[in-house]
Amino acid sequence: MHTRKEQLQAFDRLLTIMDELREQCPWDRKQTMQTLRHLTIEETYELGDAILDNDLEEVKKELGDVLLHIVFYAKIGSETNDFDMADVCNDICEKLIHRHPHIYGDVTVNDEEDVKRNWETIKLKEGKKSVLEGVPKGLPALVKANRIQDKVAGVGFDWEAPEQVFEKLQEELHEFMVEVKAGDQDKMESEFGDVLFSMVNYARFLELNPENALERTNKKFIRRFQYLESKAKGLGKTLNEMTLAEMDVFWEEAKRI
Repeated sequence: MHTRKEQLQAFDRLLTIMDELREQCPWDRKQTMQTLRHLTIEETYELGDAILDNDLEEVKKELGDVLLHIVFYAKIGSETNDFDMADVCNDICEKLIHRHPHIYGDVTVNDEEDVKRNWETIKLKEGKKSVLEGVPKGLPALVKANRIQDKVAGVGFDWEAPEQVFEKLQEELHEFMVEVKAGDQDKMESEFGDVLFSMVNYARFLELNPENALERTNKKFIRRFQYLESKAKGLGKTLNEMTLAEMDVFWEEAKRI
């Protein structure tokens, strides 16, 4: 591993390269925060994929891409005299110190739940009107549900035991099935949302990340389906030409790999 001096030198090298690209490269010179935004989101998802795959070499590369974007935004901010990389670093340092009084102050905590409760209380004292202000509006719904539940739990609005959450989930499932039988599409959608929200809550109580869990299943399904496609191709057939029974044979094979 590199020394702190070497790490700082590497970061300084990146800042220097960013300065040079901004001055000399037509593409880099043209970029704004708005044009970079969607690219930053893509890079973040690519990092998430690498983490789920536990591909540490790829994690390292994707972290570099994300860091480049952070440096890029700071460079643009410096050009308008709004902020630079030092401001970015100092602001987050001050926030971390302020929100960790159990490390940098005289507050005592017993566990991570105490830390989370203190965190939300401190943020309210900083002027936030709601504990939910910190949940980005643009988050995917599944991730947003998880963050909402985390936030409100931080101020004590929560169930006491997983069994209670599971009972709530069963209740929501029953209500959903009532609407399915009634055939009201709008009410079905509403109740299905309640089922998903309860599932996310139950996952949280079991210390499972619902986004990670669903993405693992997505990847598993893709791998098995592509195995099925390759087997069909080996037989000189398309999937449309196969029966469900034939496809199921290869699907079961894929599950054993």
